[in-house]
This record gives sequence, C-alpha cells and structure tokens, in this order.
Amino acid sequence: MSSQTESPAPGGAEVVTYREAIRLALDDAMAADETVLLLGEDIAKAGGPFKTTAGLYEKYGVDRVFDTPIAENGFCGIALGMALTGLRPVVEIMFSDFLPTAFDAIAMELPRWRFMSGGQTSAPVTVRASGGGGGRFGAQTSSTGESWFLQFYGLKVAVAGSPQGAYGLLRAAIAHNNPVVVFDHKAMHLRKGPLVRGDDRLADIGKAVVVRSGSDVTIVASLLMVNRSLEAAEALAGEGIDVEVIDISWLRPLDMATVAASVERTGRLVIAEEQYHDGGWGASIISRLATAAAPLASPPVAVSMPEILISHSPPLEDAMIPSAERIAEAVRSACR
Repeated sequence: MSSQTESPAPGGAEVVTYREAIRLALDDAMAADETVLLLGEDIAKAGGPFKTTAGLYEKYGVDRVFDTPIAENGFCGIALGMALTGLRPVVEIMFSDFLPTAFDAIAMELPRWRFMSGGQTSAPVTVRASGGGGGRFGAQTSSTGESWFLQFYGLKVAVAGSPQGAYGLLRAAIAHNNPVVVFDHKAMHLRKGPLVRGDDRLADIGKAVVVRSGSDVTIVASLLMVNRSLEAAEALAGEGIDVEVIDISWLRPLDMATVAASVERTGRLVIAEEQYHDGGWGASIISRLATAAAPLASPPVAVSMPEILISHSPPLEDAMIPSAERIAEAVRSACR
C-alpha cells in the first residue's frame, strides 16, 4: 500500500485518512436521513473488508447496516427494489473487479428504471467499490474499473482523488435521486488529508476540481493519479515548468468545460489514469478536444497502463502503475 502523506488542514478542517473520510460520509448521511441504509459483504460487525464501515453497525443497528450473501447481482437488484419503495440504499462491492458480476442490475436496471417509467419513479441507489493496484492482489482484484460504465446513460460515475473528494462525492451520490457508482482507491485508504464535513460539503455533480493552478501544461487525473500528478508537478516546478492539475472527480457527467478552459490557457494536455487507455475517460477527453479543434501547442499525451494483466510480482506491478516520474516525463515531452 502507499505510504501515508499528510497535508496541512485549513481553517475548520480536520486531518483524516481517505478511509476515514469514506466512513464519515456514510455516518453523516445516515445521521441526516433515516432512509439511508448500507448493504454488502462483511460490512456489518466486521466493519467492511477495508474498514470503511467500522462502527456503523453498532451505531445504527441491523435494520440499517447488514451483510449480504456473495451474490452481487442479487443484492444490487434488491437495492433497486428498496429505492423504488422510498429508501436510499448504499451498496458496497468489495473489490471493483467484482462489479461485472452485477452488470445486469447496475447497467441494465438501475439507470433505465426512471426512463422506462416515464419519470414516475427514481432509483436513488449508490454503488461504491474499492479498486486499483499497489496492494499485491493480483490480476483479478487490482483493476480500478472506473471507465467500465461510461456507455450507460442514466448512471453517474464518480472517482475520489482525496479525502475531501471521497467525502463530498459520496455524500452527493447518496443525496442524488438517480443511481451513482462511486470508486475509491484501496492504495489510498491510509493517505491523510484535510476534510471539512457537513451537509453543505457535498460535491457538485459533474464538476471537476482544479487542485493545482499552472500555466504551462494541464494534467487531468483520477484516483491515485491525482496525488502522483501533484508530486510530478512539484518536481517539475524546480525545472521551471508550471503545471495545472485537475482532479476529474466525475466521469459521467464529464466536466469538459473546466478541462477545455485549462487547456486553452496552457496549450498542452497530459492524461494520467490507472487503467487501459482504449475506451476510457482519458480517450473521451482527447476525442472531445479534437472534435472541438482545441488549440493545442503539442499533441496530447496519455499516461496509462500497459496492455497486460497486473502481476502478483511486486516489481512488475509497480512498473505497470503510472508513477510520478512517468507523469513528469510525459509533461516534459509535451513541452518539447
């Protein structure tokens, strides 16, 4: 797992781990709305496989935090029924790699129910999953999975790149009246950062966040790559390259306005994603900028995963996942 890093807390903020930010978002949402409940594998007394629900079973009881069988498609379908009868279920999928086992419910049922009912019903279901490499989990449990649902209109997709993002995105998803899939990164669970809590700290749906301003190159990143892009930007500042970093935050809807405005200023674009480039959100951004004839000073550069499966071998896994050094080199190539 990645080592802990800590950012200074601004006024009114507390410094928490990314994992604790997820737990606090669930706790605050449940305290604010008694229709919010949690279901998933080992999330009750065990506190979740990554301890993101620790203590919630004891606080809210078996009627609002309960374990399910190992049947992802089944309990995602049950969550739809709950939502149609006035509840706001939050479904935890242990690893994002297991999301395809619930593809029928998540892709074919949840996002289509409101449309097929002519707007008479809504499906306020939040599906959250932990993904990403770095934990030595091997080929079947190391994907981020973040772009898998881009083809399904009616479904919103969020990716948390910081503790504040993890809190705000999850709170916004739970409050939303339509289904949202929220991805977090398991290698970030112990990273620390500032968090401001409250019902007014919900993230704006479909809004990216500029986490570092710059004038020479725009990096658009997600999940763990946000942190690594910031590390790259700090290193490049010593070389006289001023980098802007955008945490994309939402893959659907995609905030092209923020990205386009940044690229118009800098003239250069680097995508940083821990996934295969083909069919991903990074490819979508490049395509949209190309069709809009964005004025770029150099071709866009995509830093992504090589097209091989993740190995159990620590050196091979580390070499596959984009590093701050790879991102920095991509920025240098865009500036040449």
